[in-house]
Amino acid sequence: MALIQVFETGDIIKIAIVSGKGGTGKTTLSVNLISALGKGTLVDCDVEEPDAHLYLDVDLKKIHDATVSCPSIDESLCTFCGACSNFCRANALAVLPSSVLVFPNICNGCGGCVLVCEKKAITEISRPIGIVEYGKKGNIEFYSGLLNIGEAKAPPLIKCVKSFADDKLIIYDSPPGSSCPVVETVNGCDYVVAVTEQTPFGLHDLKMIVGLLRQMNIPFGVVINKFGIGNKEVEEYLSNENIKLLVTIPNSREIAILGSQGILLCESDAKWATFFQDMFDVIVAEVSKCKK
Repeated sequence: MALIQVFETGDIIKIAIVSGKGGTGKTTLSVNLISALGKGTLVDCDVEEPDAHLYLDVDLKKIHDATVSCPSIDESLCTFCGACSNFCRANALAVLPSSVLVFPNICNGCGGCVLVCEKKAITEISRPIGIVEYGKKGNIEFYSGLLNIGEAKAPPLIKCVKSFADDKLIIYDSPPGSSCPVVETVNGCDYVVAVTEQTPFGLHDLKMIVGLLRQMNIPFGVVINKFGIGNKEVEEYLSNENIKLLVTIPNSREIAILGSQGILLCESDAKWATFFQDMFDVIVAEVSKCKK
């Protein structure tokens, strides 16, 4: 099995599991893949509603308070010249005649306002945005982020959570969609698995994911979940675009029941463990092909 090859060589493989829309089976694929392999690290990057740990039955403990930088204004030094607000592309600062308003939730934390302030009236302070949690099950390590309620930006926490994972095999369970949180999740990955379904929405959102990954120049393949519920449009699209179809997972009442009960497919039947192990072998072969 390719897993042995990964852990016996110096190579590090980072794989992200993504989906253009929610509900396609992205987390189901992530938890079953890591469980079938029995070794490696899974990182739940869906920090707004993490749930992968529930399927793995992992007890999580907080290991880190995640923070970002935001400006603090000393108005006794400020001349209200407006240089900081003119610099800020996020519009996180508003300079009034006798005060400066700071909007921390939209600040990118770039520190540019500190640099352009000639009077040194701006310093950076830390603002909490969420936590990083950790758990372990056998030889599987698990990291998860939990964004604070009302926090507007997930990418800084996703980046923070990813920084803790240090293993030969790392699987990232991405948030759904194709926006900034997904960009941060797939950044630096060796390969991306895009999960879709045979529905008009599935195909529409798959095309957005494909456009994103091609722009980022990240190798990827596709898994069709709930196979059999639609027509051949997704398969025709993959063929026309020369996109690798990794595997198909059938539309099955049995799979739906197991998922609703929080039971992993790979633990319910040995055939599913073999299925996900074989899929990993295909992924590793694709990664090797792309690195040549």
